Amino acid sequence: MQASSHKVRTETVSIPPMGLEGVLEVPPSACGVVVFAHGSGSGRHSPRNRQVAQALHQAGLATLLCDLLTEAEATDRRAVFDIGLLARRLEHAVHCATSHDATEGLPLGLFGASTGAAAALTAAAERPGTVGAVVSRGGRPDLVGELHLKNLAAPTLLIVGGEDRQVLALNEWAQGWMTCPTELSVVPGATHLFEEPGALEQVAKLAADWFHRWLVREGDDGPQ
Repeated sequence: MQASSHKVRTETVSIPPMGLEGVLEVPPSACGVVVFAHGSGSGRHSPRNRQVAQALHQAGLATLLCDLLTEAEATDRRAVFDIGLLARRLEHAVHCATSHDATEGLPLGLFGASTGAAAALTAAAERPGTVGAVVSRGGRPDLVGELHLKNLAAPTLLIVGGEDRQVLALNEWAQGWMTCPTELSVVPGATHLFEEPGALEQVAKLAADWFHRWLVREGDDGPQ
């Protein structure tokens, strides 16, 4: 049964050690928690990721949307493309999600967009016992490095727009290095930001289905 969106518990959290802000949202009887990693130029208020998060709430999944960079860092191109830095910040956010009273003990997934997807894949490769599944939206897995791609254990869904041809080629290349369960889903007619009518809805459904497939325990029907 789907969770009721109006009953979602919302809390602003501060993520150590930088004190970066995040928004933790937990639907009733949540069966998992998904931490978002935003791409360059985006943050916890990203309308596209907010839309995906709301769909995940309806599927009974809690979400944590947070900033991975300070305001000053967000204007520094070196920081924006520093995947190691972004992955470390994401790991702090993961710790926040896994230690919070409302989400402690829940299976954890990562959702990354663009450069944020590279950070999510890196963090998942470095924390194989913590991250249960990853979804990449228009991601740049080529920024991860072949070793991390090969060592990645978490089941990974790569979602790319059919008209985002350069990124599609990069995702096809990265998938060739992965040994974990992985799928490449192409949204026909969609460009990099999935701004076309219905495109982001397809992303949200694909993500929710993937997280339920790999995060929710077998035999668990999800929130009641």
